[in-house]
Amino acid sequence: MQKITETLETLGRYIVFLGEIFLSIFRRPSRFAQVLKELERIGVDSISIIFISGAAIGMVFTLQLMTFLEPFQAEIGVGALVGIALGRQLAPLITTLMLIAKNGSAMAAELGTMKVTEQVDALESMSVNVVHYLVLPKVIAALLAFPLLTLLANVVGIIGASFIAIFVFQVDSAGYLDYMFYMMIPMDIMSGLLKATVMGFITATICCFNGLGTTQGAMGVGDSTTRAVVLSSVSIMVADYILTTLMLPILYQ
Repeated sequence: MQKITETLETLGRYIVFLGEIFLSIFRRPSRFAQVLKELERIGVDSISIIFISGAAIGMVFTLQLMTFLEPFQAEIGVGALVGIALGRQLAPLITTLMLIAKNGSAMAAELGTMKVTEQVDALESMSVNVVHYLVLPKVIAALLAFPLLTLLANVVGIIGASFIAIFVFQVDSAGYLDYMFYMMIPMDIMSGLLKATVMGFITATICCFNGLGTTQGAMGVGDSTTRAVVLSSVSIMVADYILTTLMLPILYQ
């Protein structure tokens, strides 16, 4: 019973935290410089990781599909399958998980360290709104960077899949590409980008919330960072299922 009560209290504080983020959007001054800094950290510095992971997912998925479809002589459909799977599901999910590991943990650790070293208290004593100054730039940067990096993962994954199919398995390139572009629709990509935006918001807010809630010194920083990563990962899985359920009627209408 106590565990349930503590969970509900934490959920209530998180909802209040989301309200503070929303209200801080309208505060002045604008934090454009901080947003650019966070956008560079989350977006630009993560390009290489997303490039490698996107290419690997596309190539591995193609290898698996080719071994399954070859007996049926349906190799020409691999590109369409990979493109749709990446656009709708794999690209936003893999991108978000990679960014949680790289940037989500960094957000929680940074804010947690500031909390236990009383830097947050110092900002509050100078009448600086902590949510507006520290959290909002991270959330805005995540809302921009996550879908852009997901789009990169889509492009790189499809290129990697095409390379394996055309140059390794000798699939007819014209038929492969023609069938892929015929089967894929813009909503396949747009649905994934929408998922990535929602997942970026979830990741940034949960990691910042746990970072600012850090206690008990250096050990607390480690605990809050671990908790932020785990909660973010589980939350985006749940959000992915909910969003997929809501989007299915649109994708198959």
